[in-house]
Amino acid sequence: MLGFASLSPSYAWRPMTAADIIAVKSLADVIHPAFPESDSVFANRLTLHPVGCEVLDGDDGLKGYVLSHPWLDRSPPPLDTVLAPITMATTYYIHDLALLPETRGSGAGTAIVSLLATRARALQLPNMTLVAVNNSVHFWQRQGFTVTDDPVLESKLASYGDQARFMTRDLT
Repeated sequence: MLGFASLSPSYAWRPMTAADIIAVKSLADVIHPAFPESDSVFANRLTLHPVGCEVLDGDDGLKGYVLSHPWLDRSPPPLDTVLAPITMATTYYIHDLALLPETRGSGAGTAIVSLLATRARALQLPNMTLVAVNNSVHFWQRQGFTVTDDPVLESKLASYGDQARFMTRDLT
């Protein structure tokens, strides 16, 4: 089933619901303390593209989440920004993939990226893009992403910190 990715008896991805937003925001505050975002951003991404928002269920609660949506290539939105819908997407943007430390190495990240790539291809988008933070470049490289160096992106990455890297994965 496309909307549900099973990993192990203890972790499983499922569609995010509005009832998950408080728990997702709490996870974000723990996993990304240097990149705070308001509740309205999480609700906005869920409204913008519900099938791009998933949570990782564990035996004792949520262990991670992903927010993703069709967007404009080389135009990462600033953090903590509510977005309006767009009409002509040119990329599938992964806004955030956040996992608690105990889930890392479980295959959860790879599983959800694979699912998102399938969804992006179904939308006939040529690539997936993201901003890598918290020294995650190597994880994303293992998922087929490459760093995109472009001076035009520097100002767009400012809210993500000095170590932020814009990355692209070709889907064609």
